[in-house]
Amino acid sequence: MRNELPGSMKQLIERIDKVYADEPKVQSMFANCFANTYETTLKPQDDGTIFVITGDIPAMWLRDSAAQVRPYLILAEEDEYMADIIEGVIQRHMLYINHDPYANAFNQESNGNHYHDDETAMTPLEWERKYEVDSLCYPIQLAYLFWKSTGRTSPFNQCFISAMEKIIKTWKVEQHHGHDSDYYFIRDNCPPQDTLSHDGKGSPVGYTGMTWSGFRPSDDACQYGYLIPANMFAVVVLQQLSEIAIEMLCDEKLAEKASELAKEIQEGIETYGKVEHPTYGTIYAYETDGHGNYNLMDDANVPSLLSIPYLGYCEPDDPVYQNTREFLLSDDNPYYYRGKTARGIGSPHTPENYIWHIALAIQGMTAQTVEEKSAILQLFKKTDGNTNFMHEGFHVDSPETFTRPWFAWSNSMFSEFILNLHGFYVKGSALAGSESMK
Repeated sequence: MRNELPGSMKQLIERIDKVYADEPKVQSMFANCFANTYETTLKPQDDGTIFVITGDIPAMWLRDSAAQVRPYLILAEEDEYMADIIEGVIQRHMLYINHDPYANAFNQESNGNHYHDDETAMTPLEWERKYEVDSLCYPIQLAYLFWKSTGRTSPFNQCFISAMEKIIKTWKVEQHHGHDSDYYFIRDNCPPQDTLSHDGKGSPVGYTGMTWSGFRPSDDACQYGYLIPANMFAVVVLQQLSEIAIEMLCDEKLAEKASELAKEIQEGIETYGKVEHPTYGTIYAYETDGHGNYNLMDDANVPSLLSIPYLGYCEPDDPVYQNTREFLLSDDNPYYYRGKTARGIGSPHTPENYIWHIALAIQGMTAQTVEEKSAILQLFKKTDGNTNFMHEGFHVDSPETFTRPWFAWSNSMFSEFILNLHGFYVKGSALAGSESMK
């Protein structure tokens, strides 16, 4: 059953309609995609929190749910009702993190439902326990942007503080994964990317200052345990947490712990996360292990290397980012695909020659010219598979062939791209003020 749209959402859709008065296709795509999370995925709970499904899976991912509601922060600046919804999502995040910071997806209640009977320390509340650094980054980012957008301080309660302490503790433990961590994950009868090698501990890593991640934001296993874009995201949100701790919590100790950890991780990225490429010069690797091994690629899922200006780790014109971007948007990236209809970044999570709409949205939002942004918009118009919705991956030659017809994260990313094009930015977010098509 679909929820009736609030007035603030209808008004913003009408504003975009006027911009695209001569393009009914874009009007329909934006209206459908922007409303999708609100209409179909939000489930208010008796405790005042909001449970958010991803679309076609009845579980709440920390990452996806935060990204799904992020564009609604623009509405929450003036609409108390929308602000209440997002605060409910934040509160739900904190409950889950306090329950287990190693889980990536949760049930609405402790019913024992799960994706697979995995060998790890599962609880009945957990749908899946793939440890991903970004799953802990997204809730911090959402809470920070909520504060900047609304001025509300109510999320910064004891539950929030406890969750932040657990995140910092977890990330510090995972700086020494091989020695200090008890986390393991084994899944039987599955593709290699769905489980961790070496008895569930993942391939060996050396100390770098970065924090280890078992899985990527695609939910695929990391080849090498230090996932560079996820660590970049961690640096950004730790700095945001430090600001919250000083200005809202008056907690200098928490601020210092967050800042110090951010510094350690950033030094690790800048020391171990770069490689000299014979064609592109100095670029960031996607993964490394601290033993001299590197994975040069990008994945469509965010955080990605393409997304790091969007995350706030660097400016779009940063020289190393620009070198990296040139590599990522070339055939040297093993997951960059070209076809008759489109070209862009896909993922090992989906079949070969499938491009992701999420990656197109990130490419558009991090582009420095109106021309590239316009080209991305044209790609969106041609690749929705005649559904007026976005998808996970679509075939480069035939966009009517796609994965996941109901994928709310992708719809939200497209919506944010359109909003950014016309000067609507989430307060406190990166890229605000970049060139738009106002």
